[in-house]
Amino acid sequence: MRVLHVGKFYPPYRGGMEVFLADLISEQRRQGIDAHALVHGEPLPDDPPWVQRVPVQFNLVYAPMALGFRRALNQAIDRVKPHVLHLHMPNNSALWALTLPGARKVPWVVHWHSDVVVSNIKWSVALAYMLYRPFEQALLERAQQVFATSPPYLEASAALRRWRGKCEVVPLGIDLRNAPPNSDLPESMQWRAGMQLRLLSIGRLTYYKGFETLIRAVATLPGVELLIAGDGELHDALHVLIASATPPGALPATRLLGAVDEAQKHALLAQCDLFCLASRERTEAFGIVLLEAMQHAKPCLVTDLPGSGMPWVVSHARCGLHVPYEDVDAWRSTIARLQHDPGLRARLGQAGAKALHRHFGIGPCERVTARHYRGLAPGSTIAPPTRGLMVVISTHNNAADIAHLLQRVRALVNAPVLVVDNRSTDATDHLAERNGARVLRPLLAMTPWGSLQTGIRHALAQGYESVVTIDAQGRYEVEELPTLLAARGQADMAVAYFAARDSLPRRAAWQWFRWITGLGLRDFVSGFRLYNRAAMEVAASAEATLLDYQDIGTLLLMRRQGLRITEVALAMHTPKVDRSRIFRSWANAVRYVAVSSLLSIAHGRRGHTAPNNARN
Repeated sequence: MRVLHVGKFYPPYRGGMEVFLADLISEQRRQGIDAHALVHGEPLPDDPPWVQRVPVQFNLVYAPMALGFRRALNQAIDRVKPHVLHLHMPNNSALWALTLPGARKVPWVVHWHSDVVVSNIKWSVALAYMLYRPFEQALLERAQQVFATSPPYLEASAALRRWRGKCEVVPLGIDLRNAPPNSDLPESMQWRAGMQLRLLSIGRLTYYKGFETLIRAVATLPGVELLIAGDGELHDALHVLIASATPPGALPATRLLGAVDEAQKHALLAQCDLFCLASRERTEAFGIVLLEAMQHAKPCLVTDLPGSGMPWVVSHARCGLHVPYEDVDAWRSTIARLQHDPGLRARLGQAGAKALHRHFGIGPCERVTARHYRGLAPGSTIAPPTRGLMVVISTHNNAADIAHLLQRVRALVNAPVLVVDNRSTDATDHLAERNGARVLRPLLAMTPWGSLQTGIRHALAQGYESVVTIDAQGRYEVEELPTLLAARGQADMAVAYFAARDSLPRRAAWQWFRWITGLGLRDFVSGFRLYNRAAMEVAASAEATLLDYQDIGTLLLMRRQGLRITEVALAMHTPKVDRSRIFRSWANAVRYVAVSSLLSIAHGRRGHTAPNNARN
């Protein structure tokens, strides 16, 4: 699957659209999509080959004008041969697709980041939109799919009203795999000592951001200082406003920091007490910077702007409060409330951090996008890159020990971890994500085998060559990961077992198991196994899905496919009382004997002699 994104700019250019585009392309390429980007800007020496920048000659009403963009787009289509053209709007240069025969041969996806708002503040924007709108509507008419970023924005968008039938809400997300960059801040970028409340706002200093409201609101609040990071055409005007709003003899309550880099931005977010976004027009459609504040567990205070996704994000995440736009008194009152209620700030910040991992990671956004790609270009395929090992863990209400389990996995093996959380009612999934795991949450309750099989299917789809499965209830097993992995390459499937002598019922059941199945295995741990790719395909099959008792059934399925099975002896790391939850009574042993007999007969493998490939 090849995709060509047409965007406005790309990092290191700073902006919400740019952060999202970079994270989306990175995730798409990680998932096997050959994604490329065509954007404005001067080419940089360290640009990857899949990013092409087109120089800008001038700006017209905030829109970059690149005279070579049409030619560059035509050449990019010829070079990439995309299955899908992904247009990020608003973007005047994307309109060139309407004029290119090559562009019209492939389906279009439009990512609707924002309306071009007919501004009551800037008459030049309203005038420019009169010329832009017919081409915008022609592009929407030609598009097969339109992504809006929030329900209220889609509902309020006049531009999208005619095209609701091809619109879907896909919230934006950010990459949460790596810790955000950080750096030490120079003294000029730090809040003054002794401040009770450190406020931060970030954005381009432009007409719709509402910085004027914030400056007036904090001017007379004792113990509060506001830092504004960003640059733009209103820099001098805001400086004048800060000076005029400051009472005689007092220090200014607001400072303009100018442009900051990524590390400085995240250092400011890490040190602030409250993040504020006072935008006053729907040009502020979502607010990616809100997600970055949530990444640092910071509470957010935003404008209750009708038709914007900004208050929806905060409400959905329960990470902050809303204030009427341009209402200076309301802003002042709400800031004072949060200044004197640190407990509320902490609760809002923690709720935001949790919601970020649940709802606003780049992974869910990429998966929905890929699903639509496949629907629009059915002849193409998303071919995952070949990868090594993945560790799959099945969990259910394991909040007490999931963090330790993941820490031990990371310490023992260098591999990504997938947690399949089986409808936990505690914080298992949240803690797993905080400790670096990717989490799948099936909609329906599953057995532990169903959860592990879901993880195996995911690993297959992502191109992994082998997988280790761990049932989180078996906490004793993780320490033996190196022992199990030592069996890679020896067989298609490695089955772990504990060499220590077990109960009489278990030994009797296993004696019958060996006789009836012909599998010369001494014992096994059902949830702790190593599969290579051939064994993964058998474990993910429909037959394996239908097994009520997968412990024995999967072994028989592997043998029927001619796959090699080997045993790996493990040491016990917990007291005997914590060991396997079966075979503690004769009743369990009889049940096991009956199941092994029925499965063996069903597979037509009853006999005394173990096949050559049953063990190494």
